[in-house]
Amino acid sequence: MTSKQRSLVGGISILGIAGLICKVVGVLYKIPLANAIGGAGLGVYQQVFPTYNLLLVISSAGIPVAISRMVAHYLARGQGKSARRVFRGAMVLLSALGVLATLVMLVFSGRFAQATGTMESKAGFMMIAPSLLLVCVMSAFRGYMQGQRRMWPTAISQLIEQVGKVAIALPLAYHYMGTGGYAMGAAGALLGTSIAEAAALLYMTVDYVLVRPGMQGEIALDEGRPEGYRRIVRDLVFAAIPITIGASIVPLAGAVDSFMLVRLMKAYLPEQEALSRYGIYSGLVIALINVPTALAMAMATNLVPTISAKRAQGNREGVKRDAATGMRLAMVIGLPSSVGMSLLAKPILTLLFHKEYSPAQLQLGADLLQISALTIVVFTLVQSTSGILQGLHKQRIPMYTLFLGIIVKVVVNYTAVNMPEVHITGAPYASLACYLISAGLNLYYVLKYTGLKWSWREMLLRPGLATLIMALPVALASALWGEWLGRSWLMLGLVMALAVVLYAAAALKTGAVRRSELPGRLGGRK
Repeated sequence: MTSKQRSLVGGISILGIAGLICKVVGVLYKIPLANAIGGAGLGVYQQVFPTYNLLLVISSAGIPVAISRMVAHYLARGQGKSARRVFRGAMVLLSALGVLATLVMLVFSGRFAQATGTMESKAGFMMIAPSLLLVCVMSAFRGYMQGQRRMWPTAISQLIEQVGKVAIALPLAYHYMGTGGYAMGAAGALLGTSIAEAAALLYMTVDYVLVRPGMQGEIALDEGRPEGYRRIVRDLVFAAIPITIGASIVPLAGAVDSFMLVRLMKAYLPEQEALSRYGIYSGLVIALINVPTALAMAMATNLVPTISAKRAQGNREGVKRDAATGMRLAMVIGLPSSVGMSLLAKPILTLLFHKEYSPAQLQLGADLLQISALTIVVFTLVQSTSGILQGLHKQRIPMYTLFLGIIVKVVVNYTAVNMPEVHITGAPYASLACYLISAGLNLYYVLKYTGLKWSWREMLLRPGLATLIMALPVALASALWGEWLGRSWLMLGLVMALAVVLYAAAALKTGAVRRSELPGRLGGRK
């Protein structure tokens, strides 16, 4: 494996490990949060987040990706001055968008609450509004640093966000719950999120100030004339628009779920029960499947500047090599994550949430998680192929494929959840259909534009065989000792540790993972 490839895998490891920690903390955070504000409060909390995420993606998601791509492109060609201008132009643009998004959230908080069908959520929309500006500004820093292949600042800022939620949001949730009920408890937790984002932004600003003198030397080596701000901003906007639209589609689907699922279930269920079922699905199940997908996000983040730099250098073989590595790692990570979480769905949920939820609610969550876990591998492939296509300047393709998938998701949701005998259990099937369509189409275009040949052995058979070797004893343990696993952290931990060891050994033996890719051998830049 070349040093360039190690840098790619190393960057994925840095962001992936940080992302996993953040997702695990996020899941564990839901336990005391649910205890503080109850199932209905968690439902209100989850109703606010999809709209917030949608506005956040619209205002900030596309530009950081475009920043990293353009910075990597200019640095690969020795144009340090132009790379710095990309950051400055993006900072102005993102700050303006952040102010606008915050104002929209504040001014229309009542309308958003009305659209969810729960007017008590208005305070939550107002409490989280400031974080839209904070994250937008932070995204400019993150995109600039990722373009330089400096992944540590992004990773550390993500950890600060999660630690801040636990240290700040939980006390606020308890306080507001005691003074204003479950809806105000949810609002207190959302206010804590805004404060945590402010702390993360402060860290990114300090890191930039400390590292900036070192970048000056690289900029001084550039004796050429930098690109004009007008052209840079124009290129930034044209690159960011399709990426933003594509990135907005998944949060849009979440927002559609928040508006659609509770309303559909209220036709045949009491409001509190509809909110509780939606809270279980979005607050517990989706939070759990988002843990392994943190690695998918890390892959996409790294693939964009890596592929873009190779493209700028005219290195077609390098593009093909990194694209193949990214897709193979997507399967290596996604397959065992999907199968393992599906097999251990009930013990995991029971151990985590048995104090907050009844046995019937936990069984519902387990049924949902068994299906939803299957989306992990497909979503991981969607993210890696989207990152490759964006690095190739084909950013419109993931936008179109996800949009098509979301149309199918909405249709399946409306058809299935509208039936009382199906209710919320139709939602995971809708998501699975959505991502299958997007992944299949993305894969077709990656192969077309990179010239890669699809290898069943590399992409499916080897990781599939390693996953099967891991899955058989886990399935046996779950069948024999399922009740014990749901009562003992030690027992579940031993089974999960056995699964990891078996998969690691099998993956190395089958060649799904190569020894040169192990973290101890990585040589990525910090």
